[in-house]
Amino acid sequence: MIEWLLSILVWLGIIAKPRFVVRYSETHPGVNALADRDLVIVRSDGNIKWACLKCPCGCGEKIALSLAPERRPRWSVDIDFLRRPTVSPSVNQRDGCYAHFWIREGNVEWCAGSGQRQQGHSHDIFA
Repeated sequence: MIEWLLSILVWLGIIAKPRFVVRYSETHPGVNALADRDLVIVRSDGNIKWACLKCPCGCGEKIALSLAPERRPRWSVDIDFLRRPTVSPSVNQRDGCYAHFWIREGNVEWCAGSGQRQQGHSHDIFA
């Protein structure tokens, strides 16, 4: 039902087609099990544990964000009635593709300097 409503709202031009839509899983998905638009919330025994997604830059890497309150760093995900996620804080890949972005209402907002190595990170000591 929600997929149908989302499709109609996008078709009518009322909302933009979201890059990510939430689905739930009891197990940690492998990168091959993630569709490009999936943001998978992993839960166990009623507790949310992780948010998993493919990096939106196209590098193909799986990103796993901890949602557990006792872990650091940790993120939060707010989900609207259309299953569009808003992730806080931003996602900042400090290795690999160096993508840095926000996810708001299912859409990606790129941060300035995304894709470039940030100065001042611990791995810069060895550069």
